[in-house]
Amino acid sequence: MVKKLAAHGNSAALVIDKPIMELLHITMETPLEITTDGKNLIISPVSDPKREAKFKAALARVAKRHAKTFAKLAR
Repeated sequence: MVKKLAAHGNSAALVIDKPIMELLHITMETPLEITTDGKNLIISPVSDPKREAKFKAALARVAKRHAKTFAKLAR
C-alpha cells in the first residue's frame, strides 16, 4: 500500500486505514511509538508492561501445569 502524507497545520499526518488498525488491534486511543532505523519509519503500538507480565506469568503456569503433556506432544 502506498500512502502520501496529508497536511495537518504546520505538520504532516499519515492516515491509517481502518482495516490496518483492526489488523493491529489499535484504536484512536492506542498510544503509538514512532521510531526509525535511519531509513524507515516504524510505527508500533506501545506495549503495556503490566499486561505483558501477566501474560508471561499465565504462560509459565500453563507450562508448569502441563509440562508432561507438552513433552509427550514434542515426541
